Amino acid sequence: MTDARRLSIAAITAFTRDALLACGVPAADADLAAEKMTEADLTGFDAHGIARLNAYCQTLKSGRTNPKPNIKVISRSPATALVDGDDGIGHLVMSYATNLAIELARASGVGWVGARNSNHAGAAGIYADMIVAQGMVGIYAAVSTINHMAPWGGAEALMGTNPIAIGIPAGKEAPVLLDIATSVSSFGNIRQHLAANKPLQEGWVVHSKTGEPITDAKKVGEGVLLPIGGHKGSGLALVIGLLAGVLNGAAFGRAVIDFMGPGSQPTNTGQFVIALDVARFIPPDVFAAEMDRHLNDLRSSPTLPGFDAIRLPGEDRQKRRLDRGQNGVMVPAGLLKQLDDLAAKLSITPLAGR
Repeated sequence: MTDARRLSIAAITAFTRDALLACGVPAADADLAAEKMTEADLTGFDAHGIARLNAYCQTLKSGRTNPKPNIKVISRSPATALVDGDDGIGHLVMSYATNLAIELARASGVGWVGARNSNHAGAAGIYADMIVAQGMVGIYAAVSTINHMAPWGGAEALMGTNPIAIGIPAGKEAPVLLDIATSVSSFGNIRQHLAANKPLQEGWVVHSKTGEPITDAKKVGEGVLLPIGGHKGSGLALVIGLLAGVLNGAAFGRAVIDFMGPGSQPTNTGQFVIALDVARFIPPDVFAAEMDRHLNDLRSSPTLPGFDAIRLPGEDRQKRRLDRGQNGVMVPAGLLKQLDDLAAKLSITPLAGR
């Protein structure tokens, strides 16, 4: 990161907003989408933040993503709903769906909202975190916008690295927030290795014909990404794909459209989000105290040799949010140049000049 430059969250958010405005996104939508996109940079999910802005702008310009969607509910019950995103920016579609899930959970105790005709929505934890902020348990999952994994034992990429995020509120402790891809390495991480010309670790990708490890990031297209936990991770990716895709009438398997592929055909990305009202099970203050007690027990338990501390999902996220909110985000020189080239194309102030 010696060639990186530290930029403020305010500058990154403003640049993102201006870029979206230049691509025809209305001001209110550009404000919200920029906030959600920058949330990934703020919390340390760099592969899903401003690093994706150029791709988002390309799909807006090509017509694959609708800059002015009519996001609407097409079916609803006391505890469920199905949202049509009208091919809009995924961050807008899933913010709408998440707020609806929270509304349903307040009334019924649980809200499950599925989405079709959506798009890539950034880091999964964004939406689980929105629900946690309301004192509820939040779950988000999605069909990836490109297939990089094969079914267990297979050689054809028919499944995505379908992510899942689960957030659980606590008291004084940081909320538990697990945000993972179902592959050993997310493709965003592999893309970062490619940009930095770094070798991949063995066990991330194998060749589709030989089964041998691929460690050259330039050759990822010749193989498939491996799931976490062998057949267990493959099974998890499968059920997420079926629930986020097939159940919602969204794309799955061979029907998945590469978000960054040629053409302007919509991706029909599927996602779902669940909000669960803690108060329907246990008084929230009792739950918060119990969460704090158990998290403290886990953190203070003995470590194995080679480990200096026990990390709990969500702790580092909270620390990064504080640090980056105060000190800004390190943006690599290569990415900064890409974004300044984008600024020139869109006739907006370069990020480097903000």
